[in-house]
Amino acid sequence: MAVGVAIKSDGKQYNGRITRFVLLSCMIAASGGLIFGYDVGVSGGVSSMDPFLMKFFSGVYKKMKENKDVSNYCKFDSQLLTCFTSSLYVAGLISSFFASIVTRNYGRKPSIIIGGLAYMVGAAIGGAAYNIYVLILGRVLLGVGLGFTNQSVPLYLSEMAPSKYRGAFNVAFQICIGIGQNSATLINYGTVRIKGGWGWRISIAMAGVPAAFLALGALFLPETPNSLIQHTRKKPKDVAEDPGHR
Repeated sequence: MAVGVAIKSDGKQYNGRITRFVLLSCMIAASGGLIFGYDVGVSGGVSSMDPFLMKFFSGVYKKMKENKDVSNYCKFDSQLLTCFTSSLYVAGLISSFFASIVTRNYGRKPSIIIGGLAYMVGAAIGGAAYNIYVLILGRVLLGVGLGFTNQSVPLYLSEMAPSKYRGAFNVAFQICIGIGQNSATLINYGTVRIKGGWGWRISIAMAGVPAAFLALGALFLPETPNSLIQHTRKKPKDVAEDPGHR
């Protein structure tokens, strides 16, 4: 059975405008797209670097060098390599459920901070990894960070932006994803040429730079109006009856 709901409107529209404070807040929040785009761009490049494969996926490296006539699909047919790649997305999926609880009960700002810190720690662990287990642990923390930020950042932008500019502000998140991908590609292009075989560490650890910017910047972000209203414990009637309220 279909149910229709009629919503009565008084015809008034909120005349919000873009202030420098709103613009700066949304720019910091939109940088959450940088870490998502960076990971998408960096993982493919790192997983094809010879020093990285020799250290963690020697079987894949041998397939690449022994038979060059075999397609890349067969060369990279490794369950361990698949586990490394997919662990981020599995962790992101699971953490997004917890992120929704944090975002709803504690606000958008704490969720952004948690995501930025988790991603920053994951980047540090991944860059310093000495075996496959530590490498995957760092990858999982990166996924936790993405799960939190991808859940809260678009919501933050939607709630902070004036209604008629909401689409433009949300596009900033998508633009940052593209910037992150291109930045990761350029960094991989430079680090793969570092002699000594440790360039992949820089590629992975550099993910902590936008994450630190997001986490530290989020400390100074205001909560969204929707979140403040949602977490207001006093009802309007109680506020009006409060003798201390003027």
